[in-house]
Amino acid sequence: MPLSRRRVVQAAACLAAPSFMASALAQKRAEPPLPNVGSAYSLAAVPLLGGGSFQPAQAEGKALVLYWWASWCPFCAQQSPEIQKLWESQRGRGLQMLTLSIDKKSEEAVAYLKKKGYTFPAAWVSPEVAKVFPKPEGLPVVVVRGKDGRVAQAEKGQLFPEDVEQLARWM
Repeated sequence: MPLSRRRVVQAAACLAAPSFMASALAQKRAEPPLPNVGSAYSLAAVPLLGGGSFQPAQAEGKALVLYWWASWCPFCAQQSPEIQKLWESQRGRGLQMLTLSIDKKSEEAVAYLKKKGYTFPAAWVSPEVAKVFPKPEGLPVVVVRGKDGRVAQAEKGQLFPEDVEQLARWM
C-alpha cells in the first residue's frame, strides 16, 4: 500500500505527540505549586513599574498581599479592580501590596495599569524577578504573607469581590 501524504502527516503527528506532551508537562512543572500556609515566605527588593522599588523592610511586621496577574488574563481583568479597591481602602491601615505582572514586556503592563488607572504597587516579572518571586501555578494568584513572615493564605484562580475584601482580615 503506497504512503499517501495524509498517512505520512498522521504518522509524523503520532511520533511528535510524545515529545509535545513532554514539553507541555515540563512547562507546567516549571511553575511551583502554591506555597503552603504556615511556611516562611522570604522577600527581595524589586524595581516597581512606576519608579522606585519594593523593599522587604516595608513589609516587616505587616501583612503583604502578593498578586500575580497579566494584562491579557480575563480572570485578572475581573479581579484587578477589586485588588485596587483593597489597596485604596487598606493602605492607610498599613496593608502592604506587591503586584507582579507576568506580561511578556514591561511596557504592556505599564500601558495596562495606566489605561485602567490602577495605582497599586506593581513590578514586572523579568527573569531576575522570577528568581526571587517565582509565579506559583495558576493565574491570577494571590499569596498573603502575614505579619509573622509566614504564608497566611494562598489562592489560585479568580477570587470573588467578597474574597478580595476579606484579605484585609490579615492586617
